[in-house]
Amino acid sequence: MIYMKASIILGTLLLSLTSPSTDADFSRLQTALEQYGFKVKLETPPVREAYGLFQSKTKTIWINPIVFDLGIARPTLVHEAVHAAQFCYGKTEVQALGLEIEPPPMTRLYFMRYHSYTRQIEAEAYTIQVQPDSVDLVISLLNKHCQKKK
Repeated sequence: MIYMKASIILGTLLLSLTSPSTDADFSRLQTALEQYGFKVKLETPPVREAYGLFQSKTKTIWINPIVFDLGIARPTLVHEAVHAAQFCYGKTEVQALGLEIEPPPMTRLYFMRYHSYTRQIEAEAYTIQVQPDSVDLVISLLNKHCQKKK
């Protein structure tokens, strides 16, 4: 019985640690995105098996709730936020920012499956999401390329 109670308490603590309300960087980035008119939905994206999704037409970012359990919520939001910044830069479509950051070898596996221009867009998103200062970096991209909603 004691072990069961300890397991329940530990499980509850672990779940609370992964929620967006306790991750200051996640919340800070979500707030920044919302200030630029993007909607962040913490629900299953409309594309099957996606962890995150950016839809330019509606300026909506979906974050699959499973990413909190997997411990990848912040990089997932950063990735989609890069696409939001790319959208602001492109005005009406997602466009590569032409960043001077070299993609780390570990990220190549993820974006090399894309072709041509989409590869460059994804390379930027994967590259930013693995940077130690990824949240600050993507917020600076939003500040540079997006206009705050009125």
